[in-house]
Amino acid sequence: MQGSSVMKTYLLVQLDSEGAPFSEVTDTLEDLGFRREAGSGYDFVYDWGREASVKDSLRFADQIQEALRGKSVYFRIESVVE
Repeated sequence: MQGSSVMKTYLLVQLDSEGAPFSEVTDTLEDLGFRREAGSGYDFVYDWGREASVKDSLRFADQIQEALRGKSVYFRIESVVE
């Protein structure tokens, strides 16, 4: 049923040894609404709880980038409809 589709955004992070500690990165991402994800190949997941557009997803990626700025963190993001 298409009406019950929700988007989830998955995040994989790569830390630099000279950057912020993982606990600080985790706190930052949890403040954005992410939760830790185990066993999926990703580190974090954000459940939109609704359908979201590509534009929504791009804006959220900008927010993530801004929140992680200066922490020497690289990330991979993937948003999927489930």
